[in-house]
Amino acid sequence: MKNRIKFFLLLAGMAIFPLFSHEAEIEIKGDNTYKAVRLTPQIYNMAHRNLSDLLIKDPDGENVPYFINSSLKKTETSRETYSMRLINSYTKDEYFFFDYRLLYQRSSDTIATSIEFTTRNTGFAKQVDVFGSYDNIYWEFVQRDNLYVVDSKSKLEIEFSRPQKYTHYRFRLANNQERISFLTVNLVYNLELSEETYFIESFTPDFSVESEDRITKINVEGLKNLRLCDITIETDSMFIRNVRALRGSRTIEKELYNLSINGESYMDTTLPLNREISADEVFTVSVIDADDKPINIKSVIVRYYADDIVFAAGGQEIFTLEFGVNMTGTAPVYDIKRYMNEIIKGPVDRLELSSLTFADAPERKVLTFNKIVFNAVVIIIALMLGVLILLKLKRSKS
Repeated sequence: MKNRIKFFLLLAGMAIFPLFSHEAEIEIKGDNTYKAVRLTPQIYNMAHRNLSDLLIKDPDGENVPYFINSSLKKTETSRETYSMRLINSYTKDEYFFFDYRLLYQRSSDTIATSIEFTTRNTGFAKQVDVFGSYDNIYWEFVQRDNLYVVDSKSKLEIEFSRPQKYTHYRFRLANNQERISFLTVNLVYNLELSEETYFIESFTPDFSVESEDRITKINVEGLKNLRLCDITIETDSMFIRNVRALRGSRTIEKELYNLSINGESYMDTTLPLNREISADEVFTVSVIDADDKPINIKSVIVRYYADDIVFAAGGQEIFTLEFGVNMTGTAPVYDIKRYMNEIIKGPVDRLELSSLTFADAPERKVLTFNKIVFNAVVIIIALMLGVLILLKLKRSKS
């Protein structure tokens, strides 16, 4: 009986929320394990705003795990080493001291992020207090750490909690019964620079122009769900005017110009949009003409932030990208996303989408209120009939 009820509920769900999907083909090429394909504006236009409805299918129709990548991260590390020399070692109370200074004096500050030691001694573990000074007279406590060489394990570096600029360093040990000495002591400055480059693509969309109330409106098509970088107006008109885009209660506005005066040219016809996401099919940009004639707009260039879909595949097969399958569901969760940073560090074959097909327009139209009520009545009647049939079957068996 439970299975029959589930069947009726499935029919009810399909009556209200008919499933449809748009598709694009991905031809698998290359020798690398992982593949990347960049999404096109058409995909963004027809998919869910957060891309939660994307699915990749292999030739057998099985879901292929993927992750979405929006940028490339590049990390560069630089390392500087500054030698130090021992200038004093002594015992005071129950402590043993080593005093070091820079081997060469520098005209600029010597910034250090750590101190590295080398030694022939083994079988020791020592707590070390580090002090710093600029003149070998006034000393300031820096931090406490441990040095050790025990069996096959060793720690012979002290990393500072923050960069230091001292020219002299003092190391205080609780005692030195092991007669520890250091072959070398070096200041080290490690600098790690990370740079993240986002994927930006551009295209020339269709647009229309209308002028009214001393304003020229440029209606740009095909920008729905795109994370917009900027819009550039291509024109041969000479002008200097305010250009704006209204996004709800917020206004993006900038003075744009295309001037040629006394043999000099000045041009800035790009309106930055700062990752603005267009929720509508048409994105409108307004040029404030005032009492001037409208400018001649030859074309519009749109730049947007793009995404790659990265997945594993082999052979020379055709995979399918489906979107618009379930606009109300959550995005699939795959293990591959957990190690995506390692994947994008290695070689990845770049593929392209082809053969985009879209579901028929009637399947995508929004149901009116009357149609929803009608469907609901039909479903209720179907469920009632189903229950009556099940009750009749149950009575006949008894």
